[in-house]
Amino acid sequence: MSLTYTAGSLVAARGREWVVLPESASDMLVLRPLGGSEDDIAAVFPAFEDVRPAEFAAPSPTDLGDQRAAGLLRTALRIGFRSGAGPFRSLASIAVEPRAYQLVPLLMALRQRTVRLLISDDVGIGKTVEAGLIAKELLAQGEATRLAVLCSPALAEQWQGELREKFGIDAELVLASTVTRLERGLELGQSLFDKHPYTIISTDFIKSTRHREDFVRNCPDLVIVDEAHSCVAADDAGQGAASSSSNQLRYELLRRISADADRHLLLLTATPHSGKESAFRNLLGLVRPELATLNLETPAGRAKLAEYFVARKRADVRTYLTKEDGVSDDSLAERTAFPSDRWTKDEPYKLSPAYRALLDDAIAYARDRVQTAGEQGKREARVAWWSVIALLRSMVSSPAAAAQTLKTRSESAAARTAQEADVLGAPVAADSAENDRLEGMDVAPGAAESEEAGARLLELSQRAAELVGPAEDAKLKALTKHLKSLIAEGYHPIVFCRYIPTAEYLATQLEGKLGKKTKIAAVTGTLSPQQRLERIEQLAAESAEEAGDPAVRRVLIATDCLSEGVNLQHHFDAVVHYDLAWNPTRHDQREGRVDRYGQKRDQVRVITMFGEDNGIDGKVLEVLFAKHRQIKKDLGISVSVPDETASGVTDAVVEWLLLHGRQGSQESLFELDSHQESFDRIEREWSSAAEREKTSQSKYAQRSIHPEEVAREVAAVRAALGGADEVRDFALEALRDLDAVVRDPRDGSGDFTAQAGGAPAGLRDALAATLGGRLIEEDREIPFRTTPAVGRGEVALVRTDPAIGAIASYVLDSALDANTPGPRPARRCGVVTTDAVTIRTTLLLVRYRFHLTLPSRTGERQLVAEDARLLAYEGMPSRARWLDDEAAAALLAARASANTHEQLARNQIGRALDGLPDLAGHLTEYGTSLAAELDASHRRVRKANEEIVRGLKVVPQEPADVLGVYVYLPQQPASTVSGAEA
Repeated sequence: MSLTYTAGSLVAARGREWVVLPESASDMLVLRPLGGSEDDIAAVFPAFEDVRPAEFAAPSPTDLGDQRAAGLLRTALRIGFRSGAGPFRSLASIAVEPRAYQLVPLLMALRQRTVRLLISDDVGIGKTVEAGLIAKELLAQGEATRLAVLCSPALAEQWQGELREKFGIDAELVLASTVTRLERGLELGQSLFDKHPYTIISTDFIKSTRHREDFVRNCPDLVIVDEAHSCVAADDAGQGAASSSSNQLRYELLRRISADADRHLLLLTATPHSGKESAFRNLLGLVRPELATLNLETPAGRAKLAEYFVARKRADVRTYLTKEDGVSDDSLAERTAFPSDRWTKDEPYKLSPAYRALLDDAIAYARDRVQTAGEQGKREARVAWWSVIALLRSMVSSPAAAAQTLKTRSESAAARTAQEADVLGAPVAADSAENDRLEGMDVAPGAAESEEAGARLLELSQRAAELVGPAEDAKLKALTKHLKSLIAEGYHPIVFCRYIPTAEYLATQLEGKLGKKTKIAAVTGTLSPQQRLERIEQLAAESAEEAGDPAVRRVLIATDCLSEGVNLQHHFDAVVHYDLAWNPTRHDQREGRVDRYGQKRDQVRVITMFGEDNGIDGKVLEVLFAKHRQIKKDLGISVSVPDETASGVTDAVVEWLLLHGRQGSQESLFELDSHQESFDRIEREWSSAAEREKTSQSKYAQRSIHPEEVAREVAAVRAALGGADEVRDFALEALRDLDAVVRDPRDGSGDFTAQAGGAPAGLRDALAATLGGRLIEEDREIPFRTTPAVGRGEVALVRTDPAIGAIASYVLDSALDANTPGPRPARRCGVVTTDAVTIRTTLLLVRYRFHLTLPSRTGERQLVAEDARLLAYEGMPSRARWLDDEAAAALLAARASANTHEQLARNQIGRALDGLPDLAGHLTEYGTSLAAELDASHRRVRKANEEIVRGLKVVPQEPADVLGVYVYLPQQPASTVSGAEA
């Protein structure tokens, strides 16, 4: 008769020990090797194989390690955990250590049966990580089975990389460029959204009716929407706005998706309230229908919204979990390294005489064209208006952009009506803060109104082409000076341009002008999103190859195809606005690429170039940007400039320019009766938007999760899994002990390199399997990086990197097997004489196993989880005085202050091992107490959802495994006879 084994119990089979998993049945055991991973799970049939109960063997008193043995063994053990016993099932299996404030949305999500959240944290705080944490947790708990991310095509590859590298979620890209290949692999009648459980979908792709309907029918149970503000339209959206039509299409799609009350939905945006109340209400209605009509002026209404809405600025999280936040002490205080400030400077330039003459002639042409078109009708007037805007903007951008624009047909020329002319002309000629996408917006817009440019335009185009180079292009000359200054101060700048011809022109002109050690690359809309990221990484790699040379710098020339979503803070730390945008919000977006979490510079440099004599830049800067900066100074945050405000100002500037010319006095521009009323209205609208933003900071402040609650969970997670510093220290010590050649530059980056040629064969084989055999065979340097995003042949210093796992596995296995040949960094026993104790103290490393029953929407889940704890007592085992957890952990830092006689060490460790039976009662009590803590933690995290916690069970599996026993002896006075007992 075969025995019945409970989940979590130990059995011996096939020459090793295994843990019984909940999926087991009486005739088939599903087993995981003790200390092994999910990849090593096996099925064993007791009727055909020898299976018997097992107990974890006690340590051997003859196998003693040094003072670091306990710490190395504990870390090796914890790195092996892939599913903790606490309420956050996924934190042990992700390759990023989240900031404490990033756990707030996760805690909010776990209190809901169906997760619905609007995450509106400021740019650069980490909304992608926050959404990834929730997605990984819901998938790990079985609350969700499939995932779709809706984002712009330009951000799809970045989302794919973030999910794969940080969260181990391998998502398929569903884009216009990939869908044909994906559909070829489908079976008859199968949807690609069924075939691929995790997808990242372009919002452009989903516009197609066929694909949209397929997505709605087969929509996953978890959907993340990036830049969600672009997926709703205001009820009073301006007539004919191109973006409004796209927004309405997406809004209808999301409305249908959100109609399923059981679907999890995460909406991400840094700008939930763009000044249009109806758009904000529509966004809230996607989260939950009742939120759309909620009275947010009442405390009850705001409290209700707080359950589903989180919006924090940098100032809210720069320091977190401090006494000021209401936490009892600062022991868990976290300071996030955002750049403290932006150093900004406006740098003027003056046109050369030849360029000035060209611009004057272009303005004269524009004046004539607008006057003539105005007599021909509304449609002709609007076509001419957008053509003139394109002409003037490209003219002040660069001679290359001007030459291209003057001989290219205007987008608006194809319009049949005045309204259609606005739809076609506005996106490529203006700088809307609400453009639903930036793809294609950096092309030279075109000023001609027929396929064949008129002789006057062609003549202007030829003159522009003759002005290339620093001799006649004073703007280029000024840029070169500014870049040289930034480079000399150690910065790596990004130069943002409006048009593709300008960016390509700058890249060509600057080559060789900034020093031989400066690497330059251009990224524009001519490249696919993937090619853009590859070119940036290539530029970074080229400069990294010569990182030892302090003169090496990198300069990126980019259009606004990179101004949203793409993270550039790891490679660049300064921004130059070569072309002044006509909406200050676009400048915020550009600067936000480098001024965000992860930027190593405390101060980001920003230079805004403007032409003080071109008739346009000066007034745009004086009016739009001055007001924008004043509001930011008053509120401490940036307020998006309403498009109507920006276009109202720039339209007035252009109208004045056409009437009076570049030389005309503009001091009275805003004093004219014809403009005064509109500017008064613009001033009121903008001030109103600023006031609303100021009010919303307090009205929508995140209050549903108190910092004390976050602090409690952060402490529990760190106690169970450790932190990033622990992984780095472990890798350094273990590799050195295993005879690898380690080079630690101690440059503040935390990175180091190692050559594994001298390491034991078992470790070399394990590393070769993860890093490639050639790297190990040729004994090349292996870079160990503190960033989770690493290339092939590199190791990320995170617990989930396969190479770190291989090192930890080798350290753990060699500690458990005393017959392992070669060096063994960790041992299961040790005796240390130290001045860190005054009485004989024993430290135990204990592994607990728990059988968890976790209710979910899809039914109960049975799991086996492990936890490693340090327990310490003073005195003899029979009269043990137990220390608290903090005092036990402190013993890991104790260092030997004197040698310990070999025989004394054996006597002391032998006595400690003989006394283990006397400790069994306390170990069991501790396990029971730990199970109760875990149970309480699960219920606490989900306290608002009684349905989920009903039926929850956490049962400790006895007996606990004693992995290590370490005795610390007080240092005796010199007169004491050596060998005396402590």
